[in-house]
Amino acid sequence: MTGLKGARERRVRTGGVELCVAELGDPGRPTVVLVHGYPDSKEVWSEVAPRLAGRFHIVAYDVRGHGRSTAPRPLRGGFTLEKLTDDFLAVVDAVSPDRPVHLVGHDWGSVQSWEFVTVGRTAGRIASFTSVSGPSLDHFGHWINRRVKRPTPRRVGQLLGQGAKSWYVYLLHTPVLPELAWRGPLGRAWPRILERLERTPGDGYPTASLRSDAAHGAWLYRDNVRRRLRSPRADAYADVPVQLVTPLEDAFLSEGLSEDLEQWAPRLTRRTLPARHWVPRSRPDQLAAWISDFVTSVEAGRPEASAAGRYADRFGGQLVLVTGAGSGIGRATALAFAEAGARVLAVDRDAEAAVRTAGEARRRGAAAAWAETADVSDEQAMEKLAERVTTEHGVVDVLVNNAGIGLGGSFFDTTTEEWKKVLDVNLWGVIHGCRLFGKRMAERGQGGHIVNVASAAAFQPSSALSAYGTSKAAVLMLSECLRAELAGRGIGVSAICPGFVDTAITSTTRFAGVDAEEERRLRRRMARLYGLRGYPPEKVAAAILRAVVRDEPVVPVTPEARTAYALSRWMPGALRRIARVKPPLR
Repeated sequence: MTGLKGARERRVRTGGVELCVAELGDPGRPTVVLVHGYPDSKEVWSEVAPRLAGRFHIVAYDVRGHGRSTAPRPLRGGFTLEKLTDDFLAVVDAVSPDRPVHLVGHDWGSVQSWEFVTVGRTAGRIASFTSVSGPSLDHFGHWINRRVKRPTPRRVGQLLGQGAKSWYVYLLHTPVLPELAWRGPLGRAWPRILERLERTPGDGYPTASLRSDAAHGAWLYRDNVRRRLRSPRADAYADVPVQLVTPLEDAFLSEGLSEDLEQWAPRLTRRTLPARHWVPRSRPDQLAAWISDFVTSVEAGRPEASAAGRYADRFGGQLVLVTGAGSGIGRATALAFAEAGARVLAVDRDAEAAVRTAGEARRRGAAAAWAETADVSDEQAMEKLAERVTTEHGVVDVLVNNAGIGLGGSFFDTTTEEWKKVLDVNLWGVIHGCRLFGKRMAERGQGGHIVNVASAAAFQPSSALSAYGTSKAAVLMLSECLRAELAGRGIGVSAICPGFVDTAITSTTRFAGVDAEEERRLRRRMARLYGLRGYPPEKVAAAILRAVVRDEPVVPVTPEARTAYALSRWMPGALRRIARVKPPLR
């Protein structure tokens, strides 16, 4: 592991201990202080810190009794929040004496950082705070009191749920036992536990100081938890902008714990992501991007800029690539992600249409937007696109394989060339996207999501859509197989299956076995029917965002699609009889 090895180190003396402080980046730039949790050391930031060092002055220090910092003597009473605040101020005075710092805390680093941003003696020393998986003990105490004094079924459920998640807190208050466990079997097993349960990379972390770090750190709980939960401060207000990052799969903290937080932190930006507790290790790219965006916005005087849009807490700053983004469902999807603050890559074979979508995405609130031209059926073009995107923008967080073409007509009227064309775009285009961008997601090891736009035709047979239906059924099965394969890597896969949606595909659909004049008539007829149906692509886009947030496997969109999907599962014979009916196009 090489994360912080290139850092400049200094020693800071405070309150009878000596803290080991590491610095990366230019000291002339805004300073970001990273505070680690339990049972970690500053090396937990070894993946995040280098990603931020190009833009900021990064400071990470070992909390007293951890890593290469010395421990107080005696241990009892040496880890109070008041003494931890003394340590923080000593570090800040040493590394950034003339400018306030931007604070980031994870786990117990976040718990103590809440103290830093809510006590009067740190006034003017903190510019912003990003909290990851660690509540204020004062806020937690008030949260408990409200639910005890005014119980409802929901509030009682929240109390019981968080009580179950806090099982380890009770154990850490027992004498001697935690120290024996950490210095013995638990300390030996912890790296494997992190790797297996938290999906963190097996790259040599935790460091050799783990056992003493964990033994000393038990006093963080003993010195603070019961005292603050029993008598929480009434003035624990954060006067600086706060960014809250909530991992939705956190085994130790429930999402409801932050339910009342706006009253304590009125300038609050919320972020959520599908990850477990150790986000600095499992999602360093996303965490670094959010920290960078938030710090930059605060420095520019506009912290609210990163909080626009319904799904800004989930997609803000994420890199989203949409194929077929020049029109229809692809364009609506790109713009929906833009409104959620994502960075959008609009890909289409029509260069002008892609540029128009990217421009509108920027106007709708995208953190950034770019246009790319590519034919998804061209393997070499897609390989070049994937290489260019990765080099210039990084690994895609959400991939939407949307590009597709329509083809109607009977099986015997459909030529081999027409079969090849529809399969090249509708199926191979999805395969190219999944293989080239999905592989990079998997190799990065930080999760992601793939959306493949299929169709209700994937499970609703039709005598007039044999080629089109076959291509979409293959996309559905590909999605199901890929979802199973990538489940262990934190990558979700969703198949979106719209029904009749009013898009421009009706004006480009080919019809097998007819001349040009008849094809134009059929297109006009189909366009009128879809127009009368009046289902807009924006509703499909909304379903796509929901599918990613909820990690849904198969999403039929429109009432007719949902009906067909239900029939395919419970009454397939009825669908087969319906398939014999010729569509009313002629």
